[in-house]
Amino acid sequence: MKAAVSPPAIAEILEDETGQALIDFAKSKAAILSKQVDASQLRKIFYEVRGIEAEWGQQDRQAQALRRLLMLKPKLAYQTARHKGLRTLQEVMEPAIDYVAQHPQAFPRFVELFEAILAYFYVYKK
Repeated sequence: MKAAVSPPAIAEILEDETGQALIDFAKSKAAILSKQVDASQLRKIFYEVRGIEAEWGQQDRQAQALRRLLMLKPKLAYQTARHKGLRTLQEVMEPAIDYVAQHPQAFPRFVELFEAILAYFYVYKK
């Protein structure tokens, strides 16, 4: 699968100090997702990200957290195969995961990106 979001675009979004690029991007993706998936499908993936985040903050668990983050890619692929509407999320998260694997300091921004997508998803879902 070719990622719809290029690695340079993900880098720009995650590196933007103001956060405006992240917000604008999250808004546009959430608008699409709100027409394609149910909240429960997004929450299932978000809970996994939260679990990874809990481990990420522990110095002795960071390698395991990174492994869990990388394993999120096949989980996303499986969920996308079951729910085609998740393709938009998969096309965002896979290159973002790859970026974080190369730049671990970007993990908090990765979480912020997912949080922003989820927040705007609920705004548009109403």
